[in-house]
Parts: sequence; structure tokens; C-alpha cells
Amino acid sequence: MSATFRSLGILNYRIWFIGAIVSNIGTWMQRTAQDWYVLTELTDNDAAAVGITLALQFGPALVIGPYAGIIADRLAGRRLIATTQSVQALLALVLGIIILTGVAELWMVYALALGLGITTAAEAPARQTFVGELVGKDDLPNAVALNSTSFNGARLIGPGIAGLLVALLGAGWVVLINVLTFSAMLVAIALLRSDRLQPIRKTNKGRGQLREGIRYVRRRGDLLVIFAMIFLIGTVGFNFAIFTATMARVEFGRGASEFGLLSSVVAVGSVAGALAAARRVRPRLRVIVLASLGLSASMATAALMPTFELFAVALVPVGFTAMTMVTSANAYVQTTTRASIRGRVLALYLTVFMGGTPLGAPLVGLIANEAGPRWAIVAGSLGGLFAAIIAILWMRSTRNLRVGRRHADDRWWRMTVAYDGDDYSKRLRNRETATQELAVIEAETRKS
Repeated sequence: MSATFRSLGILNYRIWFIGAIVSNIGTWMQRTAQDWYVLTELTDNDAAAVGITLALQFGPALVIGPYAGIIADRLAGRRLIATTQSVQALLALVLGIIILTGVAELWMVYALALGLGITTAAEAPARQTFVGELVGKDDLPNAVALNSTSFNGARLIGPGIAGLLVALLGAGWVVLINVLTFSAMLVAIALLRSDRLQPIRKTNKGRGQLREGIRYVRRRGDLLVIFAMIFLIGTVGFNFAIFTATMARVEFGRGASEFGLLSSVVAVGSVAGALAAARRVRPRLRVIVLASLGLSASMATAALMPTFELFAVALVPVGFTAMTMVTSANAYVQTTTRASIRGRVLALYLTVFMGGTPLGAPLVGLIANEAGPRWAIVAGSLGGLFAAIIAILWMRSTRNLRVGRRHADDRWWRMTVAYDGDDYSKRLRNRETATQELAVIEAETRKS
């Protein structure tokens, strides 16, 4: 099996991957149908209402996300994921029924979006850390990238199908189809081979565990930079539902099928970006920065496209750069954080990433209403640009890394790191490795 798909050679991960992609297709179908229903049936093309719906889905991450990380570090991820998936299926069932019976009102959709946001926030850290139990540390970056491929492969298929089915059957039936797809994930969880799992040692209940996770992140300058970048991108850049819905409906006067098509086009680039990340052995900070710059440039280009067809084509590099950045950032955080605290760190990461949406989605929707959809995309482009600038300034200003050749053959480099007032040295093979090893120096220097 090629390096890109090596994690699929592991039975448990293969079972998980199949269940996840079926479930994700249904999730994207529901999202597309829900956003279109809010935009065209419950409101008069109100992009801000779509933004509020997104904000309610991601807002709970701001409140309960960090505590969900503590739960992920304490409890068995398999059981927790099965529980949250079941609750999400129930919420989808209620949404589908109220749409089909014609009793749906905007506040009802808001309430169900909030319920979905709560369960998603509770599940997210456990879902991320559980991947490590399926594949182990060596294959973790590849598995994280393939997870993104699964998610965005579903994004490629789901919105297109949803757009056609919404036009033919209506939004309610599309949501009910998603209820059925949850069973694929639940069956996959049940089929996992317990004897082939690689359990991560769980943390016992104790005081100050959330503070411990926060202190860990605060001591890691590289993580703080990534968190800042992800916050900016998540706040104003990752509002694709608003961008594509308003461009399709307001700017080009198209319908549900074309809206679904645009979402699928974004996913074409996203899948390519995730597969490219899967080939990399180790995630690199410079790739995250370059992807952020690429996202900014591609979104600015998309905002200028004069026709629907050219706009659709321009969305491919948007999806590619966006997923390259997110996948690389996720893998970087996971692989450079020690296992015993990984759930809490990932929870903080996801809180920052998803928590920006409640702030940014209504703002981007308001910009689309007042200035037009193109200016909303420009706002997203600026988010990517400022994110890259933050990282570049940090990389240039860092003073705690001093690298120099150790041997005449130039094969080894010496890295000196100032930590808690003391200097520690480590031998590394090249400058890039030296830079990346700074991310894990806290744990290693304590062993010196």
C-alpha cells in the first residue's frame, strides 16, 4: 500500500474510515439542506440568519470544549463517541420531522443547531484522540490526514447529492436520510477489534487538569502561534456555507443544485489538500504558513470571478489550501503533544478553531448583506493573510533557538534552547528538524 494510504492497512482504522465517510456524507447533506432552508424558506435570503445558525452549531465549543478535553483524557473514547453519535441522530430526526410537517420556524432550527453544537463539542476531542488508539504514534499524521480526506470526500459527494434532492424532494427528506447514515458509524464502532486497539493511558480524576492543559500550551510558543492562526481562519475564513450560498443565490441568481455544486467543488480541492498532507511523514510549521498565504490569495481571486463557472473553478485552490493548512495544523498539534495531555490540548485547539465561528459567521453574514457576497470573501482572505503574518513575525523574532553546524560533514546540527532559565542542547540532523524539535523540547529537556 502506498505511503499516502498506509493507515488503511490497519484493520481497525479501515473499519473506522468506512463508517466515518458514510456518516460524513449524511452530515454534509444535512448541513447543505439546513443552510438552504434557512436562506430561502425561513428568511428572505438573509445571510446573517445562516451565520447565526452556524454560530449556534459551533458556539458551544467556546464553553464546553476545554472541559470536553478533560473527559477525553479520562473516559474511553469508543463509548463516548457512540453516545454522542446517537444523540446527533435523534436531533437530525427531529429537524427532519418538523420540516416535513411544515411546523418548522427559525427559532426551532436555531435550537436544534445549538443541540448539535453541544454534542459535537463534547465529542470532538475524544474523536481526535481515539485515532491514536486505532493506528499508534508512527502512523498518526497519516491517519489524521486521511480523516480529513474522509471528511472532505464526503463534502465532495454530500452537498451535490443534497442540492439535487432538495430540488426534487425538499430539505426535510434530505435531513432524514442523514439519520440513516449515523448507523454506519455506530456499526463501525461496534465492529472494532478491541485486541488490536492501542489504548492511551487515561488520566485519573483530579483538580487543576484544565489549568495544566492551558499552562502546557502557554509554554509552547509554536502552539500559541498555530492557535492564533487557526482562530483567525476559523473566524472569518471558514464560512464557506455563507460564501457559496450567497454567491449562488444573490450574486448569480442560481438555485439549490448550483449551491450544492459549489460546496462540492470546494471539497475537490479539500480532498486533494488532505491527500497531499497524508504523504508527508511529519507536519511542518512552514507548510501551515504557506498554506495560509495560499488561502488568502485564492480567496481573493475567487472574489473577483465574474461568472458562476469561473467562480466554481476558483474554489478548487481555496479548498486545497484551506485543507492543507487545517490538516497540517491538526497533525502538528497531535504529534508534538504528549499522549497523557493530548485530549486537553486538542480540546483547546478545537475550542479556538470552532469557537471563532460564533463571532465570525454573523459578521461575515452581515458583510454579505450590506456590502455583497464578494466583500465577505475578501474578509476571509484577509484572515488568511493576517494569520500568515503572525506566524512569520514569530518565526523571525524567536530568540530561543540558536542552530549551528556541529561537524565538518554538516550532517549534524546543534540546537540550544533556553527553558526555565537554563540552557539545554540537543543534536539534530538538519535545521528544519531542529526547528520542529523546539515544539517538544519541554518534555525532553526535563529528562536531561
